[in-house]
Amino acid sequence: MTGLLIQGASLFGGHSADIRVRDGVIAAVGSLSPELGERTIDAAGLVAVPGLVDLHTHLREPGGEASETVLTGTRAAAAGGFTAVHAMANTSPVADTAGVVEQVQRLGERHGYATVRPIGAVTVGLEGRQLAEIGAMAHSSAAVRVFSDDGFCVHDPLLMRRALEYVATFGGVIAQHAQEPRLTEGAQMNESALSGELGLTGWPAVAEEAIIARDVLLAQHVGARLHVCHLSTAGSVEVVRWAKARGIHVTAEVTPHHLLLTEELARGYDPRFKVNPPLRRDDDVHALRQALADGTIDIVATDHAPHPDEAKQCTWAEAANGMVGLESALSVVQLAMVETGLLDWAGVARVLSTTPAAIGKLAGYDAPLEVGSAAHVTLVEPEARRTWSTEHLHGRSVNTPYTGRELPGRVVHTVHGGIVTVHDGVLGEAESIAALAKEALRG
Repeated sequence: MTGLLIQGASLFGGHSADIRVRDGVIAAVGSLSPELGERTIDAAGLVAVPGLVDLHTHLREPGGEASETVLTGTRAAAAGGFTAVHAMANTSPVADTAGVVEQVQRLGERHGYATVRPIGAVTVGLEGRQLAEIGAMAHSSAAVRVFSDDGFCVHDPLLMRRALEYVATFGGVIAQHAQEPRLTEGAQMNESALSGELGLTGWPAVAEEAIIARDVLLAQHVGARLHVCHLSTAGSVEVVRWAKARGIHVTAEVTPHHLLLTEELARGYDPRFKVNPPLRRDDDVHALRQALADGTIDIVATDHAPHPDEAKQCTWAEAANGMVGLESALSVVQLAMVETGLLDWAGVARVLSTTPAAIGKLAGYDAPLEVGSAAHVTLVEPEARRTWSTEHLHGRSVNTPYTGRELPGRVVHTVHGGIVTVHDGVLGEAESIAALAKEALRG
């Protein structure tokens, strides 16, 4: 692997410097001159942040290849500036055994566009009846540290307690899909005056808030780590804020779409806007943005949920929940948080890179853009503006909610472990990326 010199990047949106990469590691930062045989990237006018990390990605493989594969999902990740993704367990077969999580891990290593860390199921088959092989997955070659039944809530309090106790023994975390099932039977959108007006069964905020309240108390009781998936209401923010003030080990994520979109988009019955948890009120969006800015919400996670056309191009009631989000996440965060003055680019790095890596126990992100750290770098053109379309998508599915909307920012280059996966906005060829990744692994 040849050396790489990134010239003139604005580090975290601040001072400009050159970054030298050798053997997948940042070798020098400062005012540097090109060396013989070194590949160069002109990064003048670009902001450098550590490679983005997604703690909540649905790659669908094995079993859901009509929607996404590890290859297509990590291509989408690289295009969005992500160098690592955590793959949710709701595959077919479910990732509830060491064999399945190791298969997902191997697929990620084979393709090389991004590091793939499997998330293990909490219960067998995501059925909420019996704990999955948590210990076997944790001690497998995949070394799973995050466990979730996402798509379903671990609603049995005794099972949730036992799961929290189990992961506490090896420093793992349970990522809970907070949804009380009895309160959301048949739910189609946020419960509000609008849901009544549209004739759609409502998904009440309390169905999320009640589960979070229960689970932070369970986590406190057993001394375990809890992570709240896709937090979506102002009330949930207050529960998490209360728990953190008491020293309970809870972290929380918000999706890009919950930072920007509201329930008003359900008026057109357009299934692109059907998601779980549903889009909420303006007041909720405001509370989520403020909570992300002040650290009550720790990270942004995409909940990238690809579906084939037939699952979305149908009636609202029949449509699947979910949106693709890897390619658009950084632009939405820039729009909702940076351009509103709530976060600077160092803050973006915190919520989209270093903190999700820390929650997922992912190595290589603890000293970002410093000498000796892994060369995971995302270079962004913040002044760019794009009218979003399916042409900006690189996965297998096109169920984006942003079509026709102007979004700021553009990922120009993505560097994953010293490998340039995206150069000048263009993805590298799969064969060459895979070959470079194998060479890096051998090294």
